Amino acid sequence: MKIRAIFYCTLLLFSFSCSNENSFNDTSQDVFIKGADMSFLPLIENEGTQYFNATNQSEDALLTLKKAGCNTIRIRIWNNSPENLSSFTEVKALAQRVKNAGMKVWLCVHYSDTWADPGTQSIPAAWANLSFSDLKIAFTNYTSMLVTEIRPDIIQIGNEINNGFMWPKADLATHENEFLELLSIASNTIRTQAPKTKIMLHYAGIGTDASWFYNKMATVNYDYIGLSYYPIWHGKNLDDVKSTISTLGQTHNKKVIIAETSYPFTLGFNDWTNNILGTTDQIIPLFSATPLGQKAYLLALKEKIKETQQGFGFCYWGTEWVAFRGNQSTNGSPWENQSLWDFNNRALPAMDAFAE
Repeated sequence: MKIRAIFYCTLLLFSFSCSNENSFNDTSQDVFIKGADMSFLPLIENEGTQYFNATNQSEDALLTLKKAGCNTIRIRIWNNSPENLSSFTEVKALAQRVKNAGMKVWLCVHYSDTWADPGTQSIPAAWANLSFSDLKIAFTNYTSMLVTEIRPDIIQIGNEINNGFMWPKADLATHENEFLELLSIASNTIRTQAPKTKIMLHYAGIGTDASWFYNKMATVNYDYIGLSYYPIWHGKNLDDVKSTISTLGQTHNKKVIIAETSYPFTLGFNDWTNNILGTTDQIIPLFSATPLGQKAYLLALKEKIKETQQGFGFCYWGTEWVAFRGNQSTNGSPWENQSLWDFNNRALPAMDAFAE
């Protein structure tokens, strides 16, 4: 009996030590995503900013989110970024912090040296002059390196790829075949290197345009449909979000996640960097630009997602992007009135939306 007890204790300790190592691809953890994009956290922390919890105690921002119920952290990565921002080294270290905190890692790969979105999808400078054959090799090797080194739970092949990516090599308008081929190469690489990692294709917007895009993705092997939804750009009717989730999920037999969203807790500003949002016509009338209005918006959006059979989660964007360079900065945050920490860097009530 004593030998058996020692054996079971040893087995238990071994299983526990492996759990953090392998949790990134454990399908038993396939639960509703309550995510937060925290890509700027290393930069903001390095410049001396502190975050505080709801009781105004200084606290690791990741821990504050974890305690609130957040289970997934989204991290942006650029190929060869200026000033080492969102670099491989920075992202790998942040990903390990997330794993140590007991949350999932969602890697958002831009396949660019800078911001990628529907209006800008610049090819990495190091790949710009490659032939398409050589580009495929570089693309495959890079993707393989990311999944084996960072080992994310979720990987996004491109960011808001409405019009393709790595322009002009794989823009959707004039190089559709090349675009789809690269998506399939990435998918096959991920399936081989990390077969339990979930794959997302990400579109900015809802409605018929999103349907048009995902119809074109029929040949690509992926798991999640990811949608950006911001009232300022994509309409102010949450029922349209619900309808899009149901339609896309049913049509393509996929789980659907709102991959990006945000809402203001004020229309004011806390630095002299021009804010993206600052007038009442940019928000939903039902939800005021107040701390409680921000919370009500996020709870309502979560409820709409959960009312569908296909909705599988949400991720808040700009979560951490406070006015970290001081209130006189003209090169700070254009998003501080939409973060989940207020102008005193104190956690806002909207974090309650991460709870079950």
